[in-house]
Amino acid sequence: MVKSMTGYGLAGFENDAYIVSVEVKTLNSKFLDLSIRSPKQFSDKELEIRNIVAKILDRGKVNLVIEFSDKAGAELPIAVNEDLFQSYYKTYQQLAAKVGAQAEDLFKLSLQSPSVITSVVERSSGSEEWELVKNVLEEALSKCDDFRKDEGEVLQTKFMDNLSLIRGGLDHIKAYDPVRKEKIRQRIRNNFKDWLEENDFDKNRFEQELIYYFEKIDITEEIVRLETHLNYFEKNLNDDNHQGKKLGFISQEIGREINTIGSKANDADIQQHVVIMKDELEKIKEQSLNIL
Repeated sequence: MVKSMTGYGLAGFENDAYIVSVEVKTLNSKFLDLSIRSPKQFSDKELEIRNIVAKILDRGKVNLVIEFSDKAGAELPIAVNEDLFQSYYKTYQQLAAKVGAQAEDLFKLSLQSPSVITSVVERSSGSEEWELVKNVLEEALSKCDDFRKDEGEVLQTKFMDNLSLIRGGLDHIKAYDPVRKEKIRQRIRNNFKDWLEENDFDKNRFEQELIYYFEKIDITEEIVRLETHLNYFEKNLNDDNHQGKKLGFISQEIGREINTIGSKANDADIQQHVVIMKDELEKIKEQSLNIL
């Protein structure tokens, strides 16, 4: 089953002591590109968080935001050096008096002076706090994974529609190919009939050249290979394993066969179907980049 790399998950928890919230957003990426924003008290858990994300989401560009509040925590996240503040304030007052300047905003100036206000390093998380955050994290990641599955079902339907249109174009080409070959034979006969009668020419050699020419413009092998690639692509759509990269490689092979059919056939009617098939293939290639 197809799974998209675009996803979103949000989970939260609240009790008498704590409030926890985790938000996950994902986009497509070749590898796991994880961005974590969390309180400093959980900075030592970054490796464990990364392992949990990798286990559930596998790969993609992941933006993870963890918010944690302690309801009982009354401490300010900053520290004020009151003695230093008073020293700044008195010094600024004296300087203002000496030059006859207004003493306005000295409180704000003193408060913003160096080393008056410093950030308090948050304490490391306890096991109880981390278990709460971990449970909410896993819930958010699980919701994000479910979102990816739902998006994957939509993509799978689009892929099947694209494949159906390509198969339809291929069926038209298969049905028209005998007509194309007969048109070429008639054109050669009409163009060379009079010339062959009037000139001395080795008919055996001429027949050999015709055989070689028809081999060059024959598209039977390309049609067979294209059908095989389309069947293999559809098979992988229903595979439970992560197949985004494989689908991209198969798409390249499909494109190679379509291009070869167009160039070898050298026929306006076939080219019309080739253009439609290539257009549908481009849609497949674009969406394949978003498949896990």
